[in-house]
Amino acid sequence: MINIIFKKTVLLTILMMTCFACSDSFLEEKNPNNISTDSFWKTIGDLDNGLTSVYNALKNGSVLRTSDEYNRSDMTYPGFGRPSTTNDYYLQTFNNSADAPNSKWSALYEGIFRANQVIEATHNLMGTFQNAESEEYALKILAQARALRGLFYFYLHSGFNNGSVVIIDFVPENESEFYQPLSSEDKVQEFYLEDFEFALDNLPTKEEYEDNELGRITKGAVAALLGKSYLYDGDYERAATYFKSVIEDYNYSLTPEIGSNFTTKDEFNEESILEIAYSLKYNSELNAFEEAQTSSPLNFTFAPAGTPGGYRSLYPATWLNLLYRNEPLDMSDSRNVVTRPRLDANGLPVLDVNGDVVMDENVPRSFSLRTSASIALPDDLDTPLYQLSSAQGAQYNNGEHSYWRKYTNWDITDSERNISSTTPRSGVNIRVIRLADIYLMYAECLIKGGTDGSGVTEALKYINRVRRRSAVQLLGTTSSSEYPLNDHDNKVYTASELMEHLMYVERPLELSAEGNAIRFLDLRRWGIIKQRFEEISIKRYVSENYKYEKIPETGKEFGESGTKFDALIMEYDGTNGTPFTKWDNEHAEAANNYNENNHSYWPIPSSEITANPRLYDTP
Repeated sequence: MINIIFKKTVLLTILMMTCFACSDSFLEEKNPNNISTDSFWKTIGDLDNGLTSVYNALKNGSVLRTSDEYNRSDMTYPGFGRPSTTNDYYLQTFNNSADAPNSKWSALYEGIFRANQVIEATHNLMGTFQNAESEEYALKILAQARALRGLFYFYLHSGFNNGSVVIIDFVPENESEFYQPLSSEDKVQEFYLEDFEFALDNLPTKEEYEDNELGRITKGAVAALLGKSYLYDGDYERAATYFKSVIEDYNYSLTPEIGSNFTTKDEFNEESILEIAYSLKYNSELNAFEEAQTSSPLNFTFAPAGTPGGYRSLYPATWLNLLYRNEPLDMSDSRNVVTRPRLDANGLPVLDVNGDVVMDENVPRSFSLRTSASIALPDDLDTPLYQLSSAQGAQYNNGEHSYWRKYTNWDITDSERNISSTTPRSGVNIRVIRLADIYLMYAECLIKGGTDGSGVTEALKYINRVRRRSAVQLLGTTSSSEYPLNDHDNKVYTASELMEHLMYVERPLELSAEGNAIRFLDLRRWGIIKQRFEEISIKRYVSENYKYEKIPETGKEFGESGTKFDALIMEYDGTNGTPFTKWDNEHAEAANNYNENNHSYWPIPSSEITANPRLYDTP
């Protein structure tokens, strides 16, 4: 399989470079289908165009494989069909012929092969340029290519076969060189860490790039990746060193509004550390999911069905819905005090004797700012959805109690079909790493995974910075807080209690459905995947109907009363009704089927096993 990927990659890179920098005379002299790749690497512009092809490989949706990575965690339910589903990733019944591991493997190696071409060509050309400026720019290209190759290998190492994958650090010149054996987990980690360290020494910071280089990988992003790598390896001290550097050395800060990180609003903001850029430009000659597209299909994947126009291929797990629903507000924060129409028992506006809507003033928000930016709930009275009320903006039927706002265009259109009528297409950038994640990982490092009480006070500081941004109640006591005037839960936390909070509350609420498999990799490194499935599977929930105002008919000021059946959730306590069967046994099949040897990592794809005769040779 790797040899097929490489051959396709070489051709694509050549064709892309031809498109970027061709002339009529060149096209008359050379056929790009027959030419040696060496003929294309002549100038600094060639290197830059080659680097663009590496960044384009990063846009491939299979690099992150967001939907499948989250359906195999505890965080989502795979779309329509409750209470039954055939989704292999949710059920933990996938094997090495499944599409997700095959496509992700292919996408990552395509990025690696493109990076290798740029790396080799840059080495060959450095020292031949006529001025120091070009040599310096070539070094910057080399650092970016190695950073991106390191990223692709980091994702392979953390995602596949216990970290044992194929290392290819050169451009193959003959058939036999395509076939390389698996390298050990240690060797793979050593390899990508060398790439990261080189990049850290030679990359610019975010501010040092030119304005037209927005979105390129930075020194701060590589420091964050190094921290993640050591955290995934259980090395809290080394991880903390890199996380502290990200926090203190690169001018990142939390955005004032958490919602600035999830839609087209405020892209490339002060919180974003690694971001994949998309646009609405679309090539109709390519499949919507082709890597060469510059738009993202995730808006259709995540958006509700019906009028919003999405596929809702996954929606929040029931336990996560409750966690968002019950997040305590900080009532000392004025953002949690709102004025809105008073509603009667049928969900209709209450009118005074003059026929005017009665307004309730200075009442608490329905839900936290973090909740309203992350998911859509039918009874969120303060946040619209596709230019309607939240209840009007989606169906909430068939046991679908909530939907994602992340990755969608709910804030700028009344339907994803107005972004693209039939083809999944969105310009929402993916913020792969952001500062809030760094804060929470750093907090975990400070308490060494819950074993070191000496770091609790400092860890609380970083957790509370994340919470305060969303105006939710802070943790700990006011006497030891950075923000003594805000509401606190006034609990004295031990290291283990704070770690429990990070695992089961803070990280899932702040980072739901984000990054590269953040939730699954968290559960795996904590050693609780099967335990977590078992815990969730025995939970039972009670449903309630929700009354709301329907969309008014043409010419009418108010709509009629409607009902969203079984749209509201409460946890069953044995006395508060009858469990709603569509929500029973969530992740029960996963609890039964999950096998650490088979499912904690993606397997080596069957396509690679078939195509590579040397795969299991001793290196």
